[in-house]
Amino acid sequence: MTRTEALTDEQWALIEPLMPSATGAGRPFRDHRVVVEGIIYRYRTGIAWRDVPECFGPWQTIWKRHRRFSGDGTWDAILTALLGHADAAGLIDWEVSVDSTINRAHQHATNLTRSTGGPTNYMKQRQEPPDHAIGRSRGGLSTKIHHLCDGNMRPLVILLGPGQGGDAPMFEHVLAGLYVPRTGRGRPRTTPVRALADKAYSSKAIRALLRRKGVQAVIPERADQIANRTRRGAKRGRPVGYDPEAYKRRNVVERSFNVFKQWRALATRYDKLALTYRGGVVLRAITIWLKALGDTP
Repeated sequence: MTRTEALTDEQWALIEPLMPSATGAGRPFRDHRVVVEGIIYRYRTGIAWRDVPECFGPWQTIWKRHRRFSGDGTWDAILTALLGHADAAGLIDWEVSVDSTINRAHQHATNLTRSTGGPTNYMKQRQEPPDHAIGRSRGGLSTKIHHLCDGNMRPLVILLGPGQGGDAPMFEHVLAGLYVPRTGRGRPRTTPVRALADKAYSSKAIRALLRRKGVQAVIPERADQIANRTRRGAKRGRPVGYDPEAYKRRNVVERSFNVFKQWRALATRYDKLALTYRGGVVLRAITIWLKALGDTP
C-alpha cells in the first residue's frame, strides 16, 4: 500500500457489495474504490477538496459522491452492515461509553447563514440542520461530536450538535441511534449491558431512561446533586450508587476520539454542511471496523 491507498483488497471486498449502483439513464458511476480512496485521503490529510491529487479523478466527482453518500444514508448503511458482521464475530463489547468532543470550525466552514435550531438526530433524519451544527462555545465557533463507543473504543453511534450544546439533552438521541442488526434471524440489538458516562450525564431523566431499558448506569453524581440531597436531611433519599471499578474503563471513549482526530479534517471542521462533516466521521468509523474485521482470524 502507498500513501494514497487506505484500503486493502480484503477490506474493499467487505464494502464493495454495499456500494450503490447507478440507476436510470445517466452516466454510470466512476470506479467507487478510487473515489472512496480520494475521500479518505482528503479527510486524512485535511487538504481542500480542490487539492485532492489527480490520481483520484476530478475533485468535483469526489466531493459530489461524498455529499451524495452522506445525504442518502450510504455511509450509515455500510457502517450498520459492518456492525452486524462484527457482532456476529463477537467483536462488540456491549459495555458502552458515551461522551462528546468539541472541534473548532475553520473560517471556510462558517460562512453560511445559520438560524437557531434544536438538537437533531441526523442519523434518523439525514437533513441539514438550520444551524449546520455550528455554535459558539468558549473556543469560538465549533461543532460537537456526540459519540457512543463499545468497550474496545470502537464507534457505534455518531451524532453532531452545535459547540455550545449540552451533553445530557443529546443522550436520549445517541442511545436511540444504537442499532446493530443480526446477520441471521433475530431482532437487531439496540440495548447495551452497561452505559458509562461522566457527571455531565448525571440526571434523573437519563437514569430513568436506562432503568426502563434494563441498562446498568455507571454515572457518578455531581457535587451539587449530592449537596442538595444533604440539605434535605432525613428526606434526602438514598445516594446514587455506581460501580467505580467499571467507571475507570470510561476512558475508552476519550481514546476513541483520539483515533478519530488522527484525520486532520475531522480534528478541525472545514466542511460547510453538517451532513458532509458527519459523513466524514462515519467514514472514519467504517475504516476502524474494517480494520477490526480484517484482524479477525
